[in-house]
Amino acid sequence: MHKAPRTIRAVLTPLAYLARRWTPSPRTVQRAAFAAVLMSVVIVVTGGAVRLTGSGLGCDTWPKCTDGSLIVTQEQGFHGAIEFGNRMLTYVLCAAVGWTITTARCAVPWRRSLTRLGWVQFALVMGNAVLGGITVLTGLNPYSVAGHFLLATSLIAVTVITWQRTREGDGPARPRVPAPVRGLSWALLTTTLVLIAAGTVVTGSGPHAGDRSEIKRMPFDWATTAHVHAVSAWVVCALAVAMWLLLRVADAPDDVRAHARNLLIVLLAQGAIGYVQYFTKVPEALVAAHMLGSCLVWIAVLRLALSLRERPSAQAGIPAQGDAQLTNA
Repeated sequence: MHKAPRTIRAVLTPLAYLARRWTPSPRTVQRAAFAAVLMSVVIVVTGGAVRLTGSGLGCDTWPKCTDGSLIVTQEQGFHGAIEFGNRMLTYVLCAAVGWTITTARCAVPWRRSLTRLGWVQFALVMGNAVLGGITVLTGLNPYSVAGHFLLATSLIAVTVITWQRTREGDGPARPRVPAPVRGLSWALLTTTLVLIAAGTVVTGSGPHAGDRSEIKRMPFDWATTAHVHAVSAWVVCALAVAMWLLLRVADAPDDVRAHARNLLIVLLAQGAIGYVQYFTKVPEALVAAHMLGSCLVWIAVLRLALSLRERPSAQAGIPAQGDAQLTNA
């Protein structure tokens, strides 16, 4: 008599194994996504602190801090500690992104769109870590520094989208405002990206190269690039005012108009900081505030754009609000 063949069990990934034993609440998923947003902003600001304190080459190689040490040494002093500290924050950012992926995978029902967004975040973090290493190995080349910041801006975009999606469903997006408003939103997004890119050119051609030694800068006149950046900012402000007025005329939902108002407030504060730093010879503290403002402007523009459509949460089984524990699979 023949024995029945053994059945082959599917091999579970660690995340799938954990998903069978733990189910996070919707609020836990939302908080995890927000932690990734917060850390993506923190890493930009601390990266700016590295440059502004002249600590960009505090660790003179990569991935080690020195040729003979993985971590900072006493001989490297203050600048080495600043640079190494920023590198260590990358691990905190990875932990936040990993927590987002984990909670999204373990939630019931499993929303593959959220886990995919989480993995996109992880890919951006890894890519930017490699680009950061290239930046160090090339002696703070201003073009790689600019690319480093733009990749960080992309990460902020993905984390904000992920955070928004944790409070929505997976059904088709439904517009909440007329088509002209949505078209203006795309124009606002595009000009904001131009504004941010112009800001990297101002940084790359101006002071604060990131190290006390002589660092090659972009071959542009700094005052001219600053004026181009300012013109871009005025265009963004004009579009933001037009959006705010159009939303009032279209009788848009209250939360959408609130996002438009918040964008105007952030833009006014950012513009004030920009002009003050220009006329006061670009002091380090104001440059740091301006970098934070750049992140907040980008987040405000994204949140406004995302609020113009909705995805019913009932279709995904995850409420937009609430802290009810979901049942185990």
